Amino acid sequence: MGVMRMGYVHARVTNMEEALWHYRDVLGMQVVAQQGNPTWLKSWDEWDHHSVVLEESGVGLVKAGFKVRTEDDLATFENNLHKFGVTTERMSKGDNLAVGDGVRFTTPSEHVIELYQDIEYTGTEVGIKNPPVLPRSIRGIGVPVMDHALLLAEDPALNERLFVEALDFRPAERLIVADDNPELIGTWMFCQHKTHDIAFIKGANGRLHHWAYKLRDWSAIRDAGIKFSMEDIPVGFGPDIHGLSRGETIYFFDPSGNRNEVFSGGYETYPDWPTMTWTSDKTMPAVSYIGREVAENHFTVST
Repeated sequence: MGVMRMGYVHARVTNMEEALWHYRDVLGMQVVAQQGNPTWLKSWDEWDHHSVVLEESGVGLVKAGFKVRTEDDLATFENNLHKFGVTTERMSKGDNLAVGDGVRFTTPSEHVIELYQDIEYTGTEVGIKNPPVLPRSIRGIGVPVMDHALLLAEDPALNERLFVEALDFRPAERLIVADDNPELIGTWMFCQHKTHDIAFIKGANGRLHHWAYKLRDWSAIRDAGIKFSMEDIPVGFGPDIHGLSRGETIYFFDPSGNRNEVFSGGYETYPDWPTMTWTSDKTMPAVSYIGREVAENHFTVST
C-alpha cells in the first residue's frame, strides 16, 4: 500500500494568537514557520517539516495531506482516482510550503485531499543519534505526533469506496444501522498499521469532527486531562475508552471551536485485518465503553 500516513491537516481558526496559545503552549507543538497569516507547526517526534497548518479565516478544515511512498504511487493513485470518476489537479513544488509535487482532489464529501511524496525533512526534537526518550524541555502536554482525522460525509459508503478502490485503504471497523439494515453510518480506515488514519461518519459534507494526537499511554491521557482542567480547556468527552478502536481518549476544543482529540492505545492493523462491525444499538459502548454516556455535542457539533 503506497499511502504511508496522514501527513498534515490545514485548518481555519478565528484568532491566531489564541490558536497559538492552544497548539503551541498547551499542546506543546513547535512553530516552524509563519508567513503572514498562515502558521506551520509540528510535534516533537515528527520527522517532516510540519503536520498542522493554521490560517486565520474562520473554522473547520481547509484540506488534509497524505504522504505516499514513491512518485510512481502518485501516478498510480491519480489514475485510480480518474477511473473512479474523480477530477484531480497537479500540485507543484512550492504551492505548499516545504511540500513537493503532488496530486489534489476533492472527495464526494467535499473535503480537499492532497497526496505528496516529498516534503522537507527537518527531524525530531530528540534526533537520531543516541536519542533520549523525551525532549529535555517539553512544552505543555507535549503531543508527540498528529495521528488521524474524522470527517463528516452525507454518503460515508461512497467515501469508503473511494479510499478502498483508488487509494488502497482498508476499513478496520464500521458502524451500520443494524444486521438487517447494513446502511453505513461510519467507517474507520487504515493505510498501513495504525488503528485508523482517517474516518468518515454520516453528516453534512465538508465538515470536520476532529483531528487527533497520539499520546504514549493511559497515564499520558490522564495527565493531559489534568492540564486541560488547569488551563480551562473545554472538554467535550472523556477520559474514557472507545469500544470501537479500543483507544483511550479525551476530546476537547480549541479557542475557535475546532475539536481535537488525544488518543492512546488501540491496536495494530495488517493487510489481512478482518473488518469489525458495530450496530447502531451499540453506539454508546462503541464510543464510551466505560461510562456509556457521551455529551450530545459529540454527535452534533462539527466545524
